[in-house]
Amino acid sequence: MKSEILPADLFAGDVALITGGGSGINRGIARMMANHGARVVIIGRRQEKLDETCALIAEHGGEAVGYSADVRDADAMAEAARQGAERFGPYTVVVAGAAGNFLAPADQLSANGFSAVVDIDLKGTFHTFKACRPHFADSNVRCLAITAPQSQMPMPFQSHVCAAKSAIDMLVKTLALEWGASGVRLNALSPGYVQGTVGGDLLAAGKADTISARLPVPRFTNVEEMAQMALVLLSPLTAYMTGQVVALDGGVNLLGGAAMTEIAGG
Repeated sequence: MKSEILPADLFAGDVALITGGGSGINRGIARMMANHGARVVIIGRRQEKLDETCALIAEHGGEAVGYSADVRDADAMAEAARQGAERFGPYTVVVAGAAGNFLAPADQLSANGFSAVVDIDLKGTFHTFKACRPHFADSNVRCLAITAPQSQMPMPFQSHVCAAKSAIDMLVKTLALEWGASGVRLNALSPGYVQGTVGGDLLAAGKADTISARLPVPRFTNVEEMAQMALVLLSPLTAYMTGQVVALDGGVNLLGGAAMTEIAGG
């Protein structure tokens, strides 16, 4: 997977750590970054998925290594980040993309279910950035969190995700303030409905035609489009941008909670 839009050597010399890199959007980002010159460290819970991604990257001449770790475990993330930096060198790029989701009405959502999403999404994002911080390069470090439209728009059966993702947006802004002076910038990417991913298929839930017809850009996006935008946000093209949440969602965030309730009920 290589973007024809961006220079082939855009990330030559970069070392990138990506959580959730064994599947979905994050796998696409890992593959595209490697194909544009970066050496990539991917983190996930299932080693076999990481190995598959590393093999795909190697087939196209890239370099990648995968370490199994749970982003909910701060110590495990710290160790994985240390190993990756020891293998490839200081990080210039970090993508916090691991996430969990399921549909559940709030009055039927267990405490454990709510905590699970907050732990993976919010705490996992913090643990990722915190674990990599001691291994950052001296300057020009670019960090990206994967958020969602639920961070700014209420969505039925998504109270746990709305809470976690809105907190991620504010975490990114806060870290951008704290770490900017040391040469670190942080932004967030908010995907819409991404076809062919676990999250996209879950949220569409048999209503893909209904949802896409309501979107201002009436179609779903895909992993390649999301990976291209991630690379733009991590590239010199956005060197003066930090603390921002960028939506690539076909305009779903313009519809509002009322529209989402109609779709969910329809």
